[in-house]
Amino acid sequence: MFPIRDHNPSGRTPYVTYALIAINIVVFLYSFGLDGRGLNQFYSDYAMFPARISQGQDLQGLFTSMFLHGGFMHLAGNMLFLWIFGDNLEDDMGHVPFTLFYLAGGIGAGLAQVISEPMGTIPTVGASGAIAAVMGGYLLLYPRAKVDILLILIIFFRIFTIPAWVMLGLWFALQLVNGVNVDPETGGVAYWAHAGGFVIGFAMALPLWRRKGGTEYWSKTEGHPPHPEAKYRLSRSNVPTVGRNKSNVPRIGRRR
Repeated sequence: MFPIRDHNPSGRTPYVTYALIAINIVVFLYSFGLDGRGLNQFYSDYAMFPARISQGQDLQGLFTSMFLHGGFMHLAGNMLFLWIFGDNLEDDMGHVPFTLFYLAGGIGAGLAQVISEPMGTIPTVGASGAIAAVMGGYLLLYPRAKVDILLILIIFFRIFTIPAWVMLGLWFALQLVNGVNVDPETGGVAYWAHAGGFVIGFAMALPLWRRKGGTEYWSKTEGHPPHPEAKYRLSRSNVPTVGRNKSNVPRIGRRR
C-alpha cells in the first residue's frame, strides 16, 4: 500500500520541490556510474555515520547524506513522497522558507538517528528524513486532504481515497513500531530518522499553522485544503488517471 497522489493542487509552481527531486536523481546517476571502490569511497565521504557524528567528526554527513540513495527503488519511493506532499508546503511557506524547512528537517532527522544509536557504524543515506518532516507539516496543515492509495494484494490492484491523517498517521505509527523492534546493529531502514523527522516537521510547521488561525483554521476548512480539491476522472478500469499535481536495495547501510 502506498500513495500515488493527493487531491490538493498547489497554487504556484513548486520550483524547490522540482529542484530537490532533480538533485537527488543527478547524484544517484553519478553514484550509479562508479565502480565498487569508488562507490565505497563515495559513501564513506558523504554518508552519515552516527559514531562519527557523536565524536564531532564528519558533520557534513548530516547534510550530504540527504542526497544519497542505496538503489533505484529507494530513490523512487522517496521522490514519490516528496512529489506528492512537497508542493503544498512550498506553496504555503514560499520557496526560500520551504528550502530551509526541508534542510532543517533532514538534519534534525539525522540527529534523531544518531541519538537512537550514538555509536552506530552503519552508514545512513536517503532523503526520507527530510521528506518525513514535510509529511509532518502536511499532516498539521491539511489533515483531511484526500490521498489516493494504491493497494496491491498479489494480483489485486485497487485505488482507494483516504484522508491524509489516516495515511500519515499509520505511516508514523509504523516507524515507531519498527524503530522499537528492529535491531539497531543491522542494516536496513533508519526508522528513528523517519519518526524524528516527522515530529520535527510537525513542530516547525506550528508557527505557520498559528498564523493561519490554528484551531480556527481547522474549523474553517474542516481540515481540508483551503481551496477546491482536484478531481480525477476514472477510466473504464476504475483506475484514476494521473493529473499534473500530483526496496530490494543494496545493503550499503541504513536508508531514510
